[in-house]
Amino acid sequence: MSTTETGKGVGGETGTEGAGAAGESEAAKEREAAAQLSTAPSEEKLNVPSLGPLGWARWFWRQLTSMRVALILLFLLSLGAIPGSVIPQTPVDALKVEKFREDHTTLAPLYDKLQLFDVYTSVWFSAIYILLFVSLIGCIVPRTWQFVGQLRSRPPRAPRRLDRMPVYTTWRTEAAPDQVLGAARSLLRRRRFRTHQELDDASSKGAVASEKGYLREAGNLAFHIALIVLLLAFASGQLFKSEGRKLIVQGDSFSNVLTQYDDFQSGSLFTSDMLDPFSFRLKDFHATYETSGPNKGTARDYRADISYTKGGESKGTESTIKVNHPLQVGSSKVYLIANGYAPVVSVKDGKGNLAYRGPVPFLQQDNNQTSSGVVKVPDYVDAKGRKDQLGFQGFFVPDFQPGSGTMFSQSPLLKNPAMFLTAYHGNLGVDGGPAQNVYQLDTDNMEKFKEKDGSPFAKKLTPGDTMTLPNGAGSLEFEGVKEWANFQVSHQVGNGWALGGALAAIAGLAGSLFIQRRRVWVRAYAGDDGRTVVEMAALGRSESARLPDELASLATDMQDAAPVASETTADDASAADDSAAQADASTTPADPAQAPEGAGK
Repeated sequence: MSTTETGKGVGGETGTEGAGAAGESEAAKEREAAAQLSTAPSEEKLNVPSLGPLGWARWFWRQLTSMRVALILLFLLSLGAIPGSVIPQTPVDALKVEKFREDHTTLAPLYDKLQLFDVYTSVWFSAIYILLFVSLIGCIVPRTWQFVGQLRSRPPRAPRRLDRMPVYTTWRTEAAPDQVLGAARSLLRRRRFRTHQELDDASSKGAVASEKGYLREAGNLAFHIALIVLLLAFASGQLFKSEGRKLIVQGDSFSNVLTQYDDFQSGSLFTSDMLDPFSFRLKDFHATYETSGPNKGTARDYRADISYTKGGESKGTESTIKVNHPLQVGSSKVYLIANGYAPVVSVKDGKGNLAYRGPVPFLQQDNNQTSSGVVKVPDYVDAKGRKDQLGFQGFFVPDFQPGSGTMFSQSPLLKNPAMFLTAYHGNLGVDGGPAQNVYQLDTDNMEKFKEKDGSPFAKKLTPGDTMTLPNGAGSLEFEGVKEWANFQVSHQVGNGWALGGALAAIAGLAGSLFIQRRRVWVRAYAGDDGRTVVEMAALGRSESARLPDELASLATDMQDAAPVASETTADDASAADDSAAQADASTTPADPAQAPEGAGK
């Protein structure tokens, strides 16, 4: 019995192992089948070939010349121009940039690193500019060749089923097919369609294919080419431009040479030979202001009367320069940008000799012409004959009111001029060292003259007054007041090209928006009843509500040469009579109760 039980136990275990092995085999087959049917990515790596340098270059070029990247670059260019219009720019006004640095000590170093004080010549703005330029050229060149190919090719053949076109019409006529096609071709040519007549040998159906609206693509290309012209004009203007400023006192002259400018900036490719040869003299300056009302003191008009000569002319030409009305000589324009007052002073040294005499421009500080300035006397000897230098620093007000309690001017008019000066002596720093601003006094190596009580020596002067320095050091006399004007001479190239490019861009954009590219087909063939079947269809490159009207107009004009055939024949008349009789019978009810329902149907 034990032997039997042992045998059964062994047999049972053997059977279990066999069943387990079979189950594992079936499970493995199911997993393999599931793996074959699964859409999940396999663990095996795909054998994808690398692009290589040439492949990457092609990919980069395709991305750069795509419309998406061109729009992105154009958007970045417009964004980059915003700081240039908000933040003071060094080429435009260096003094404002310096004042901004003094007032914003935290932002200024950051702006310097980002080149925000010189946006239009910065590295990042130039990179966007050049990439946009290359992108536009890469877009235009292939499209231009494609457009030329379209102009040289014939209009596309007529589709087999014209009734599937979005705009379609048909009628029958007694005219012959050739006559219809000839009239269609003449009509379409008069409407400025490019036409081509074809004949389908298999169906013996002739057709005229025509197309119009090529100016749409021409306008699109003109718009992009105009953008390139604008970019080139802007680039040439930045590379060859020059801009300088000169402050001229009434009665003084200016010659257009580099040494005459107070400050001068130019493009990287500019040379002094590009300056236009001319000169002018400021004869007089006129300024008028509002004298009453809420706008009291506001300027009404500025006018500079000048006499200029150009080239080798000996006789001067009289002219007037106003705000926004510059003087143009050659490719240069002279703008009037500022004005002010220049007190006329004379300085005598300690020996009583004249050391300096002339007008000294004072720079405007507020709208009422309260101005600050300095008088520098480098050639001076004191009472003992020792060489020294003098400096006077102070304010000038054209309308001083003693009872107002302030030293500021009460109006910009020259009513009661006064000058407040503080005297210094020592080293002006003009004989060596770094360059100085002529309108500022460096007092680091100078000492103030002292009163007897030790206070700084200062005095208020009106025209005709004299300021006598302590210890016989000399004197300064306030003789009178002259006016000065500040002029900006700009030399810019490419303005004409920029204007032409802007106008061409507007015209091209208008053409690409309002001109529609469309195709019209006319087919004529003999029908089963012996009459000619005329089919007309139109297709536009974009949806337009005017396309059905245009095809209706063409069909109406076509019917002058191919009129609609009469549909009344003998068979058709009898069939029409039978139909009319049936209709009369159907509308006559047999039962009065059913009359409304039958009549309604």
